[in-house]
Amino acid sequence: MKKMLYIYTSALLILLFLSGCSEDADQRKPSAPQKKKVAVQQQQNVPSPFEQAAESAVWPPPAEDQANILPADQWTGKNYVMIFDGSGSMGDRGCSGNTTKSVAAKEAVAEWAQSVPDGANLGLIVFDQKGFSARLQLDQGDRQQFIQQVQAVVPGSGTPLTRAVQMAYELLTEQAGKQLGYGEYHMVIVTDGAANQPERLTQTVNSVLAHSPILISTIGFCIAETHSLNQPGRTIYKAANNPEALRQGLQDILAESESFDDVTAF
Repeated sequence: MKKMLYIYTSALLILLFLSGCSEDADQRKPSAPQKKKVAVQQQQNVPSPFEQAAESAVWPPPAEDQANILPADQWTGKNYVMIFDGSGSMGDRGCSGNTTKSVAAKEAVAEWAQSVPDGANLGLIVFDQKGFSARLQLDQGDRQQFIQQVQAVVPGSGTPLTRAVQMAYELLTEQAGKQLGYGEYHMVIVTDGAANQPERLTQTVNSVLAHSPILISTIGFCIAETHSLNQPGRTIYKAANNPEALRQGLQDILAESESFDDVTAF
């Protein structure tokens, strides 16, 4: 009888032990996804490169790597980042004579690129059928490479001007760090339509103007002057209703940029 009681007691203790292990295992299961959720949340809170640059107390932010700073004789260089609109509407005919707006704009921009001062850095941001990207980083290289990238644009996308302005700001800010803030910084935009998010674009432009001496110039091709990029006294905006006006507008931007004070006074 005692032996049976001993066996029964032992079996009961084993069951209780196993039950406790199972509960502990169940309690541990939720912890893994919970940690993963926290990690994802932390990643989402990391500021974008644009936000980091715009929130800096100084412009440009101090260079993280001193080795990236250019020789002193290159500090006063001019920098132009072109944003070229390759949205679907650029494939239409309107204000462009017998060709599409895209072809007319490409010809005007190619002519403009040849007029950009020697030694200036040129960069190119495009959104088109191929996607959204910086097709050319800021570089003093052959102007022909810039023109080839423009000619390769295939209309067919939305109009993510806000993202484009943010990326252009990042490129120019990075270059400014290499030049210790000296020199000139220009953002030149050729577009034929309103941004996907006009209000957000206005906020972004306001942030760029408030935190840096970057000059924003826009050619509105075959659109009204009531564009969110048109801020009289703060930005340069040219409305072009034909290819000739488009070409002249781009040339005027180069001429007017010469009349602004050196951005080192910012």
